[in-house]
Amino acid sequence: MHHAAPPNGLSSITGAAELPVPSHGGQVQAVMRHFVGAPEPFIDLSTGINPVAYPLVWPDPKTLQRLPEEGEEQALQEVAARAYGVPSPDMVVTGAGSQSLIALLPRLLGARRACVLGPTYSGHGQAWEHNGVPWSGVEHVQQVLRQAAQQAGTACVICNPNNPDGRLLDMQDLAALAEQCAKAGSWLVVDEAFGDFATHSVASLLPHPALVVLRSFGKSYGLPGVRLGFLLAAPALAQKARSLLGSWPVGAVALAAGTQALADTHWVQQAAQKARLDHARLVEMLHGAGLAWRGQATLFTLVDTPHAYGLWVHLCRHGIVTRRFAGCSHSLRIGLPANEAEWTRLACALKAWQVARQEA
Repeated sequence: MHHAAPPNGLSSITGAAELPVPSHGGQVQAVMRHFVGAPEPFIDLSTGINPVAYPLVWPDPKTLQRLPEEGEEQALQEVAARAYGVPSPDMVVTGAGSQSLIALLPRLLGARRACVLGPTYSGHGQAWEHNGVPWSGVEHVQQVLRQAAQQAGTACVICNPNNPDGRLLDMQDLAALAEQCAKAGSWLVVDEAFGDFATHSVASLLPHPALVVLRSFGKSYGLPGVRLGFLLAAPALAQKARSLLGSWPVGAVALAAGTQALADTHWVQQAAQKARLDHARLVEMLHGAGLAWRGQATLFTLVDTPHAYGLWVHLCRHGIVTRRFAGCSHSLRIGLPANEAEWTRLACALKAWQVARQEA
């Protein structure tokens, strides 16, 4: 392991045109090739994924030598229904990550238009655009989104907690919006990809004729490579989604991982508590460095600063990768460090940033 001090000879970056914004988090090697000599191991705080993974007991390799059994998928649906608080496994659809289910939404709903509360995860707008469905991004629930919900055939999409700013909407407001969609012949799609550690879920409203809820497995359980996600909806709509996905929507490893981890309620409660404590530690550290932050999501926070690019470069020089966003030049998303060594390196990097800003 190389723990050398961050190099000073990065004049090719400082003062030059900004490096391109990564299309998503986690592209550590692609980012760090611009920072030769930065201390290793690199710390990836760019994804908002729980750095403490569920201690999965991997299935017997022989499981991979056959197709998944129907009963294995049913078992996963049953445990997911209990974990997510829906009354029946008939309301649970399994998919290869929530992204695959986001891509399914235009075909599933047949909406004539979509309205996405943002700024948010870009995959939602892309899904509608790739299917030739007009969509618009809005920033206000009470005004613009409620007006859109009154137009029949509209899919209103909300991420809650939102990514990247961690905004968390009130359950009563979402329930009222779902009712409004039902009356108008529209739909409310609530993406709760970061919702496992939240105290409430709109899934408790199911079955509801206008409501679709998305959940992600990999983020909270720290196993994104498993590629497992869930769509929760009224039984008829869920059955339509399963028909569109076809047989074997997820593989044997995902079936085993999801069934095992979602049944472990003690682990997820402990993980949620640790994430809350770590989030409090992170925002205190950011405050100490003179940085403004916002958001109620526990696995990440959003830093607001006019010097966002400079801070991103500074952290990269210290071997720490955070998340930049196209169109949000004043913001950086920062996830939770995995261990004390990473916390220490982040604290040192932020202290160095604070000193540099004071001397500037």
